[in-house]
Amino acid sequence: MLYNLTVAAQSWLDDRGLSWLVMVMYQLEFRALFAGLLAFVLVLSFGPRIIGWLAKRRIGDTPEFGNDGVNKLMESRAGTPTMGGLIILGALLASTLLLSDVMHNRYIHLGIIVVLWLGMVGGFDDWLKLTQSRRSSGTRDGLVAWEKLLFQLGLGLVVGFFLFRASGLDDAHVLNLPFQRTYVPTPSIETIIQPPALSSGVVVLGIGLFTMLTMIWIAGVSNAVNITDGMDGLATGTLIIASLAMMALVWIAGSPRAAYFLMVPSVAGTGELMVMAGAMAGACLGFLWFNCSPARIFMGDTGSLALGGLLAYMAVAVRQELLLLLIGGIFVLEMGSVIAQVSWFKWTRRKYGEGRRIFRCTPIHHHFHLGGWKEQQVVVRFWLITVVLTMVALVSLKLR
Repeated sequence: MLYNLTVAAQSWLDDRGLSWLVMVMYQLEFRALFAGLLAFVLVLSFGPRIIGWLAKRRIGDTPEFGNDGVNKLMESRAGTPTMGGLIILGALLASTLLLSDVMHNRYIHLGIIVVLWLGMVGGFDDWLKLTQSRRSSGTRDGLVAWEKLLFQLGLGLVVGFFLFRASGLDDAHVLNLPFQRTYVPTPSIETIIQPPALSSGVVVLGIGLFTMLTMIWIAGVSNAVNITDGMDGLATGTLIIASLAMMALVWIAGSPRAAYFLMVPSVAGTGELMVMAGAMAGACLGFLWFNCSPARIFMGDTGSLALGGLLAYMAVAVRQELLLLLIGGIFVLEMGSVIAQVSWFKWTRRKYGEGRRIFRCTPIHHHFHLGGWKEQQVVVRFWLITVVLTMVALVSLKLR
């Protein structure tokens, strides 16, 4: 909104010689970093009040991990307020509304829809779980898995359709494979006059496959982040790193010269998502102040579903969904461990009459916790792995 007000008032400011006061608002990088700083300050400012409000209403976590060893290790978490995603999403949306081109940019509109939709789904799920004991017996304890998946896939269907329509250029619809050049090598001076041609081997997706890919990624990453959110600061810190990486990828996709130089898809208009990625990083950084061990609050499904979905949406928008699998390798590992454990248990139960396990407990962070790692060691080591994976992902952009 501040950006749009600046643009609208430009003539008035020019007439009075005041335009120099607001020129930084035209710099995307400034607005993105300022959005991160603003979101960080908002979370720190309003966090204690919201934590107190949730605690008074006894909206606290009562964890049950289906494993006696993990239950004992995590028993100190009982009663800690949850639904902290309200703080993160509030700061993220406020910063985005103030500093992005919220009036005209279709990519920002879709990003806001993703946050609100999944935030409400996660919030409703959290509320049902946390208030079940106060309601009459027999009432439901949260949304069942297929209901959440239905909402996630439905969102992916809507977002995928409008995301495809947001740009009529093939650049925005390519299947961006690792180490594959999107464009024919062209001298930089020529790209200023005319965009380079797509390489002959590049696959351009139709609206059906593009929408299906969006559905799978939004549902998959959203659930993967939700599964990862099981230790103090684990999902929050990993999201900070992934958000900063996404800022870089969005800047490249929104800057034609950078995209052509690196031979990755150039998607006009996505640059504004850099503001949203910055706001997400700043909001998560502020939340980590309260969420680090010992946590004063958890983000709950309210935050994890929405933030994972937003991360996936931005990756699809800039055609870097496959690179997100590397940047978010910890999310993939956590979700993969659950799928592998459940599948192996069911198969061995049918074959041998008794279910067997691959890991001590899943998600896999509990496997390491039961194996002797302290909770803080698991969290910090997973952060370090994410940093290394992000470095590898960004370096790979040049290897085409």
